[in-house]
Amino acid sequence: MTKIDAQTQIELEAAAFRRLQKHLMEERTDAQNIDMMNLAGFCRNCLSRWYQEAANERGIEMSKDEGREAFYGMPFSEWKEKYQTEASPEAKAAFDKSH
Repeated sequence: MTKIDAQTQIELEAAAFRRLQKHLMEERTDAQNIDMMNLAGFCRNCLSRWYQEAANERGIEMSKDEGREAFYGMPFSEWKEKYQTEASPEAKAAFDKSH
């Protein structure tokens, strides 16, 4: 493998993150957060929280809602209205069991 300098690594990681975000926000709006949590143990809300926490660790004041809006590209309430569906009883039970 080619040795990658630290700045290039940061840029590649950022590009991969942006691609994941685009995939989840534009290409797979049908993938529900609860299903992602049940399958992978994280969801869009986790990603938005990690983004917020990274900002806070760097001295950037960012609330939970601001972190979600930064990740979702819109207020979370708007995302829920557009894309979130009611979770099935099975999905809720699986979530309760694992979390």
